Amino acid sequence: MLITDTGVLDHFTETDKWGGRSMARLDDGWCSALDRNTLTCMIYEKRPLICREFEMGEYECIAERAANL
Repeated sequence: MLITDTGVLDHFTETDKWGGRSMARLDDGWCSALDRNTLTCMIYEKRPLICREFEMGEYECIAERAANL
């Protein structure tokens, strides 16, 4: 859920029926801002707060990647 305006481009987000914004996920379940070839964030400098709270390579990050493979 995107709580604050981070400057994330609209095509990387989706809005639910209640008006809440979140990062969009593509058909494969991965974030729309994730480069599938390099597994790096294409909007790293403007990534939302929830993404900033997780350090790349820490347990939660690795677990989430494994769950979506």
